[in-house]
Amino acid sequence: MVALSRYVDEAGKPQLAVMEKDRSSTGPPRLCPVSALIGPQAAEEWVRDDAFCDRSAVRLADLPSPREDQWIDAPTTLLPPVGRPEKIFCIGLNYRDHALETGAEPPSEPIVFSKFNTSLVGDGQPIVLPCISRRVDYEAELVVVIGATARNVPAEDALSYVFGYTCGHDVSARDWQKGRPGGQWLLAKSFDTFAPVGPCVVTTDEITDPGELGVRMRLNDQTMQDSSTAQLIFDVPTLIAHLSQFVTLRPGDLIFTGTPPGVGAARQPPQFLKPGDHCTVEVDSIGRLRNPVHAER
Repeated sequence: MVALSRYVDEAGKPQLAVMEKDRSSTGPPRLCPVSALIGPQAAEEWVRDDAFCDRSAVRLADLPSPREDQWIDAPTTLLPPVGRPEKIFCIGLNYRDHALETGAEPPSEPIVFSKFNTSLVGDGQPIVLPCISRRVDYEAELVVVIGATARNVPAEDALSYVFGYTCGHDVSARDWQKGRPGGQWLLAKSFDTFAPVGPCVVTTDEITDPGELGVRMRLNDQTMQDSSTAQLIFDVPTLIAHLSQFVTLRPGDLIFTGTPPGVGAARQPPQFLKPGDHCTVEVDSIGRLRNPVHAER
């Protein structure tokens, strides 16, 4: 098993690191820089253009096990584990109960939208509430990281094209998503900082079945969403097969698989994010993605 994170070292340089297996403890996680295991030059090649996500180019199984003296405490903020994905796909209304709570019928085929990669932030980095929105909502999600080039992939083979999985937060400006002509889904979902992911990518040798993972959102001390990927209308293999009919999937591409019921817009009264809030997305076998909420300055 390998769980990989990215962080900025003391010299201000992005580094790839192995994250310690016990990622659910309350204390700070420990990291082992990949450069300590394979050397700085090889590690730099892995980081460049997110090459470590390419299953055909990198053999994670050859990574030596870290020695005790190679572990370091993780910094308080991490980078997104995948820095510059070519594409970020998101799936709307992919939990039946979430579709119903929004007043929509469960879809007969995946509802696909996107985010710009400038919306990405990592664990511990703030979600910034834009001045032009007053209804910013939370959405906890499992995120798929693609690990091989895929085009017209059958569902039964789809998981062989996955590199791993991470936690994601599909932050959404509801007053732009639904309150503008035609519904501005792309803009509503793509404000800077509206795509937190992390704290790590867990590879497929540990998560062999993404269809039985608990997904939870805690806002401050309150659990707002609590479900399982077993409730997905379209499971991960179906999503990969569907998307690969339209576009070529490449290593490092991200797929936000949808959010469970319990979003703030569906509550009575509605509950939206405000400065000072703390969001925690938790996905079983991956860990917790934590982000404070700040006002735009």
